[in-house]
Amino acid sequence: MAVNTSTYCAPPLNRFPGRRLPIVFISLASSSRSFCFPGDPTLRIVSVHSQKPGSESSAIILETGGQSRSSSSSTASAIDFLTLCHSLKTTKRKGWINHGIKGPESIADHMYRMALMALIAGDLPGVNRERCIKIAIVHDIAEAIVGDITPSDGVPKEEKSRREQAALTEMCKILGGGMRAEEIQELWAEYENNASLEANLVKDFDKVEMILQALEYEMEHGKVLDEFFLSTAGKFQTEIGKSWAAEINSRRNSQLADKPN
Repeated sequence: MAVNTSTYCAPPLNRFPGRRLPIVFISLASSSRSFCFPGDPTLRIVSVHSQKPGSESSAIILETGGQSRSSSSSTASAIDFLTLCHSLKTTKRKGWINHGIKGPESIADHMYRMALMALIAGDLPGVNRERCIKIAIVHDIAEAIVGDITPSDGVPKEEKSRREQAALTEMCKILGGGMRAEEIQELWAEYENNASLEANLVKDFDKVEMILQALEYEMEHGKVLDEFFLSTAGKFQTEIGKSWAAEINSRRNSQLADKPN
């Protein structure tokens, strides 16, 4: 297939003083073309986004002087960020796939029910409920880029954390930085490091949600998913986590006792 190797030259940057450049659209078939940006040799491409599935053009977001330049500034950055988060809705949790569950929950499904847990949990001294909800919403957000890395993948914990931190940093750049991006990074790190009472509670909700989902899949699919219950046993840090897990295990034991041999 013939490739267009011509050079695309953007308008001189001094035509846009104090403004972000518009997104530049090019043909995907011309991806080997070189680009020049008169007036700013430091300008570089930082990300490429397809306009829509199947589209033959892409949006090139440009950066110079440490700041991204995109159309409509913060509005465009917000939509870029939310579009990237779409994969959280479509990426299925790998643990269930590995156990042959058909049509398993997505990453977003898991985080949403965790946020509901934070919303309905009883008050705890010194625990900020709103912060728990926020942590639940962002704790797996980096999986929009890295995917759902499970113990069966054989990735060391430190490497998993490194990959997710790098992904989160990139996502916050796409968001455009600022206070909201900083808050997302702070919430994620707080959870990752189990660094607060709120993080302790949300860590428990992560496990509670998983074993509740395991129980539901056992009932729906007639499977025995012991692995998920064994891997969380004795690892709950809070009284709410312990009591909710005990209730789920009690219901499971009753279900198994009533199951025909």
